Amino acid sequence: MLAPMLKRDQSGKTVSDRNKTAGETYLEHVIKATGHSMEGLGATLKHEMAFRIEVIAFLVLLPFVVLLPISLLFKGLLLSSMILVLIVELLNSAMEWVVDYISLDFHPYAKRAKDMGSAAVLLSLMNSGLFWLLALLEWRGY
Repeated sequence: MLAPMLKRDQSGKTVSDRNKTAGETYLEHVIKATGHSMEGLGATLKHEMAFRIEVIAFLVLLPFVVLLPISLLFKGLLLSSMILVLIVELLNSAMEWVVDYISLDFHPYAKRAKDMGSAAVLLSLMNSGLFWLLALLEWRGY
């Protein structure tokens, strides 16, 4: 049986081994991973205006989710749709940074990849808007 080919860095460690520290517990790993996630959020807030706008919109709309006299299920759907927008924007921003890191030269495939990421954000915003429309219609008794 052939061993799977694993990517190794210059020190000979596999890619998955680089995330591990000798003797690290699961809790320590979760804490470290949470730190990396917070760094990612901070970098996105610092460098991506679209993400900042979406976070502000999230914070402005959050009290309405809580206060609207709609079912708990609808509140969950609204909140989930708003979080989905942030998730998709994070993924889009990460992809755009990787494309720009590879090359700042114009290439139609790079443009296509960025446009596809932007389309994903647009669809997540439309999804959230649809849930807001449905929630408002439920609130008004339609």
